[in-house]
Amino acid sequence: MKKLLQGFLLSLIALTAQAQIDQPKEIATQQQFGVYTVHYNVFNSTDIPANVAEAYKLVRGKDRALVNISVTKTENGATSLGLPAQVSGVRRNLMQQKQTLKFIEVSEGDATYYLAPFVFNNEELLHFDIELNVEGAARPLKLTFNRTLYADK
Repeated sequence: MKKLLQGFLLSLIALTAQAQIDQPKEIATQQQFGVYTVHYNVFNSTDIPANVAEAYKLVRGKDRALVNISVTKTENGATSLGLPAQVSGVRRNLMQQKQTLKFIEVSEGDATYYLAPFVFNNEELLHFDIELNVEGAARPLKLTFNRTLYADK
């Protein structure tokens, strides 16, 4: 009876652990640096309407994506829109092959954000290293994040 109970408890623990593994992980899309917050995401280029892609000279395709970066500042309870910054970065694949990201500044009214187009392979895990120089910040804001990308069908 004791062995049966131990077996049941081990099975229950294994099922609980598997259930936790199967839970979707929250994907981070921002990082705090004191009063500054860097917002970031990566998305397939086909998510951009054709007329917008044409206006910003972005190439759309099932194997093309964009990194989107913006930085805001919160002071006295008020948060700014996207601030101007100098943005640079690289993306690396699992083989540690690097590609320098070339960011395009997009200004819409009082908001500024940055887009960097790149080509990827389906189901490719990519590592992004981004650095922002923002006026008023004591030092560059550096962030690293990973994304697995899937080609549109």
